[in-house]
Amino acid sequence: MEEFVGGLDCTINPLYRSMLTDLVGTTHLTVVDSRFAYDKVWALGFITSMDVLLKNYPERDIAANIVDAFTKSMGFDEETLRADAGTVSTWAEGKNGEDVAAALRGEGDSEVAAIAKAAKEEEFWLYSRFFGVGLMKMMEITGTEVSFDNMKKWVGTDLGKSSQKAESDLTLWGGVKSKLEMMETLMKEVEIREKKKQAARLEAKAEAAMKKAEEASKI
Repeated sequence: MEEFVGGLDCTINPLYRSMLTDLVGTTHLTVVDSRFAYDKVWALGFITSMDVLLKNYPERDIAANIVDAFTKSMGFDEETLRADAGTVSTWAEGKNGEDVAAALRGEGDSEVAAIAKAAKEEEFWLYSRFFGVGLMKMMEITGTEVSFDNMKKWVGTDLGKSSQKAESDLTLWGGVKSKLEMMETLMKEVEIREKKKQAARLEAKAEAAMKKAEEASKI
């Protein structure tokens, strides 16, 4: 957390602070775990999370700074993460849910299949939230319903690992997206109110200027 905060050149918007603090903390615990192994599905989940969480952040330069500080605090490079995430998302384009399921069973020669084979061979393979979000993103790309049944199948049946945490993260991710929608609505309402106040102030100034001009013309 200290490395993340130290890498920031700004103050995080209060509406986002709690979510980001929690995410940085849980991610740090994941990457320092001896069982953690980086892969491109995890990268897809990380980039997807950042893009969704900060999509409507008020200041785009601060949003970029947050992502940069986050990735560096974990010892990663943002460009590498985005490139790796792009590799997986590009592979998933034009495919369907069963294509992904087959890859998760280790079938074929895709990078997703290679990731699945490595996971299957590792008895103590560590599931993490971003891996789950990466799978959810692939569901979206392939037109597969983002559901408990599909998550259970992909992780539990096809990958051959416990799907309990992945199913829990599906619920968590849905809650986060709902919270973001509420925050975005709130920010839009605040913006509208501020614009109305500004318009009222400008109107008052205009009326005062016109009144002053009328008085001057009478003289």
